[in-house]
Amino acid sequence: MPNVWIYTLSSVVLVSLISFVGILAISIKTENMKKILLYLVSFSAGALLGDVFIHLLPEIVEDKGFGINISLYVLLGIIVFFILEKIIDWHHHHDLNSKTHLHPFAITNLFGDAFHNFIDGLIIAVSYLVSIPVGIATTLAVVLHEIPQEIGDFGVLLHGGFTKARALFFNFITALMAIVGAIIALVISSYTANITTVLIPFAAGGFIYVAGSDLIPELHKEVAVKKSVLQLAAFILGILLMMTLLLLE
Repeated sequence: MPNVWIYTLSSVVLVSLISFVGILAISIKTENMKKILLYLVSFSAGALLGDVFIHLLPEIVEDKGFGINISLYVLLGIIVFFILEKIIDWHHHHDLNSKTHLHPFAITNLFGDAFHNFIDGLIIAVSYLVSIPVGIATTLAVVLHEIPQEIGDFGVLLHGGFTKARALFFNFITALMAIVGAIIALVISSYTANITTVLIPFAAGGFIYVAGSDLIPELHKEVAVKKSVLQLAAFILGILLMMTLLLLE
């Protein structure tokens, strides 16, 4: 158990530090940033789906079997992420069409990001409770997803009226919620042995939603053959990364 705490806290601290990737948005030209993000999103989508179907679901099915409860927990993960995104999108649309400044949406985005990071912390902790290799694979998948997301969140805060320094600071504060989520998951696990039965398929559902609803649709906006082939290559590389981690276990 002490090793689980060390691995988990190290991982969520790493994930929290990813919030400073917004600095890249300052130093890199917008056009170059878009090109980089295009392939990073592809790689991230492959890694998330690879983590789901190569690590998370096989581990929980091997341990608990594949009953209707596992399917319902996966669907619960999809539903929760759907609701969270709907709330954020609703506020975005509402504030963009209002006569006032955009600060309300920027603040709403911070709350949404904090909750998302809290769930990431829960997921990472529970993954380590399953096994160290599964925890490492999930951490990598989260990190790869967080990089483009944090750059986007940084842009939202700047657009909402925050200075660059304040945007980086508040982005980091919300990122620390991953540590809170991880600690809560580890503490709860000492009282109940069934937390992995719920949160692992829940995590799988959340990752499926993020990859299928947020990342892959972005990739379809690019129709050039060469770039599309490179996207596919990056997507497959993400999956192969998860497969490689499995072989190293």
